[in-house]
Amino acid sequence: MSFFDPEVRSGAAPEDVLYRKEGGVATITLNRPKALNAYATPTLRELARAFQQAAWDDGVAVIVFTGAGERAFCTGGDVKEYEEVYTRRPRDYWKYMGLFRAYLESILNNGKVTIARLNGMTVGGGNESHLACDLSVAAEHARLFQVGTGVGSVACGGATQWLPLAVGDRRAREMLFLNEPVPARKALEWGLVNQVVPSVRQGDRWVESASPEEIEKALAGRDGYRIDFAKLDEAVQALATKLAEKFPECTRYTKQQVNYWKELAWHQTIGHARDWLSLHFACVEPFEGMRAFVEKRKPRVRQLREKAALGGSSELLWGANARRCAACGARDLPADFKFCGVCGSLLS
Repeated sequence: MSFFDPEVRSGAAPEDVLYRKEGGVATITLNRPKALNAYATPTLRELARAFQQAAWDDGVAVIVFTGAGERAFCTGGDVKEYEEVYTRRPRDYWKYMGLFRAYLESILNNGKVTIARLNGMTVGGGNESHLACDLSVAAEHARLFQVGTGVGSVACGGATQWLPLAVGDRRAREMLFLNEPVPARKALEWGLVNQVVPSVRQGDRWVESASPEEIEKALAGRDGYRIDFAKLDEAVQALATKLAEKFPECTRYTKQQVNYWKELAWHQTIGHARDWLSLHFACVEPFEGMRAFVEKRKPRVRQLREKAALGGSSELLWGANARRCAACGARDLPADFKFCGVCGSLLS
């Protein structure tokens, strides 16, 4: 059964997305910590519904978007699902991108200021989700980065459109091409986040400007180190309290106006991106990149480049459909086949 069969309404576990409203603040939590808060296809439906619920509730002044656990805000789409489902049904990725687009636009167009509470890794579509929000507060152990060119995809679901607006052209290219993590403090310097707060403690002591080693110890709970979100929650609540004191209609229209460049870049490119990505899923790059991710190995990028340099196909898994079997007459067999896929005869 496909995720997009008419009888399938959601398929997401009820606890995948948590919704809580308190004191005029709606908190939407992506609750898949075992998957580092990667969203599966059904999760996108639930996220869009949660943002719509907050948008239509006049009792909600501010929306806070966050992830469950200590390790990740969101690590984007579930690559295991991509590998299992969309490399086999590329046409369904076009449908998936429709859900993803609706989800991001539910953040852009909800009429309320949305704060991204970055409680950990903010990766791929997670970074694009964060970019769709209006403001962001990051825990010091958070890291932000894109992974598209490393897993056989392109980060054109928000990152190629919005990173240049947020951090400038050169820094955007650095993130998009190299896929290297940007630590929270550096993200603050770049203008990628609004605020960074301490999140590492050793005993009762807050560790200011925690080192990568201290962060790893805190995430692992070693040597008395631990992650603490008290200052993150305090900073987010302080922002929400200030925002709730502003006139709602003026806030809504201010958001609409300041969205101009984001929406211009988005609407000029997302339709093309949706079609290209769905076609690209029929190629070898996502197949190899995502299979390598699932198998926890490096993708065979160099071999793919060498194959193309020698005149082979770097687009199709078994080469161009160019061979013919002299024994049975089968045509359009992959160029890399040694034997006929129909009758099993040796191909000359």
